[in-house]
Amino acid sequence: MGVALRILDEDGYEVGLDSAETETLIDLTGCFESATVSACPRCLSRVLATVALVDLLAERAPHSRGADLVDLADDAPTLHLFVVDTVTGCSHASWRDPLFAEWAEVVGYPGTQALH
Repeated sequence: MGVALRILDEDGYEVGLDSAETETLIDLTGCFESATVSACPRCLSRVLATVALVDLLAERAPHSRGADLVDLADDAPTLHLFVVDTVTGCSHASWRDPLFAEWAEVVGYPGTQALH
């Protein structure tokens, strides 16, 4: 199984989830709704608040990679984690807020200018 979802910090440390782990985590967290500060409206790529993610994971049923995600969030050099949907193949053309540029720079997505 390949990586379906990458969650990484600004320094490039990451937790990769396969499709089963991703589906379970999305169901468990409600697609990260309460931890999301910016997101592509067409895929799972987004920017998460680290503190909110830790709180969200603490209040939900345990996930097999939950401890890894909490460690990543706790050790992150900034207040954000960056989620990359590796399956959807989205161009992110509808992601129109300024955090898109930060996400794109951290994950190495081409064209790091936010769309206005």
